[in-house]
Amino acid sequence: MKTSTTPAPAAPPSDPTEHRPALRKRLVPYWLLLPGILWLLVFFVAPLVYQASTSLQTGSLEEGFTVTWHWSTYSDALTEYYPQFLISVLYAATATALCLLLGYPLAYLIAFKAGRWRNLLMILVIAPFFTSFLIRTLAWKTILSDSGSVVSTLNSLGILDVTSALGITEGERVLATPLAVVCGLTYNFLPFMILPLYTSLERIDGRLHEAARDLYARPFTTFRKVTFPLSMPGVVAGTLLTFIPATGDYINAELLGSTDQKMVGNVIQSQFLRVLDYPTAAALSFILMAAILAMVTMYIRKSGTEDLV
Repeated sequence: MKTSTTPAPAAPPSDPTEHRPALRKRLVPYWLLLPGILWLLVFFVAPLVYQASTSLQTGSLEEGFTVTWHWSTYSDALTEYYPQFLISVLYAATATALCLLLGYPLAYLIAFKAGRWRNLLMILVIAPFFTSFLIRTLAWKTILSDSGSVVSTLNSLGILDVTSALGITEGERVLATPLAVVCGLTYNFLPFMILPLYTSLERIDGRLHEAARDLYARPFTTFRKVTFPLSMPGVVAGTLLTFIPATGDYINAELLGSTDQKMVGNVIQSQFLRVLDYPTAAALSFILMAAILAMVTMYIRKSGTEDLV
């Protein structure tokens, strides 16, 4: 006896409109990224390409500049202005170290000890941002003036004799010396160090400190074994946010230093606006950017911070 089998009904054809909502959901992140991507293309990539083209040009402002693929501009600029590169790295590294030494205790105080005064202290840290960078630097020019109380106090204590012997001041004055430039850099970029440090310290679970005390760890041991290692992401972020802009800064060296303390930012500014040697200025900008990128990459790898890699 044969049994008849009824064929299964064919599946209805899929409607293309059913896939549109899923496709829209997948495209939403890209649509949200589009304004930022366009902004970077217009205001970062395009000027970068133009600067690269400018660095390979030859000519003058009167005759015009043309792209001649003159690669020796880079070597000539580096050979002539390498002292300013070294000064920039030295000043920026010194200011970054001072910002870390000054900012870490303050960030630790705000994170763990400030209590109800935390918000007030945070406002005081951020308050300098409400004043122009230029005005803050000019204020330091007044503070460190030869007739000011700071210089007279340092003179009476004999501190300037020591700093003069070290070569960071000259005689009985602080202005137009390396110390003045480093002080200006440290003050102006100190908030960039404190804020990442505070964010990193504030995330540390207080129970870890209690556990360390229960295990009879001394305060310094707790700091060395628990607090500081857990705050390394903030240390790395703070040092980068301080060192990178400090290396290219030219305001502090222009207002607080002399011709002997000119940084590479001052050279680039002079080449662009005074000498009008655009290829050299563009080449110096690219060399500075490449040097900072190389140093930052090595620093992040050495620090072993996974949050920034």
